[in-house]
Amino acid sequence: MTPTTTPAETARARTTAGTTGARTEDAAELITGARERVDALDDRIIGLIQERVAVSAVIQEARIGSGGRRIDLAREMQVLAHYRDALGRPGTALAMTMLELCRGRV
Repeated sequence: MTPTTTPAETARARTTAGTTGARTEDAAELITGARERVDALDDRIIGLIQERVAVSAVIQEARIGSGGRRIDLAREMQVLAHYRDALGRPGTALAMTMLELCRGRV
């Protein structure tokens, strides 16, 4: 506690810092705000993935309805390459998970 810091401020800093892993109130506040932003981004990402699943279902229905196969492996390879090129090796794993979510919803 510094001479200008009240006991209540110190207790609040310990509580906030304890939940964020930060050692100062300023850092804890920054982390808390950034985490809120991350949570909002995660919500948007989940929404986009849900939208992608729905669009993939439309594509699969059209492909199957025309006598084609449910999955287009050549297209999936393009998607994998796109994610790998944009995000590196972990992008491939992310794309695989996304493709798995999008398969078989018809």
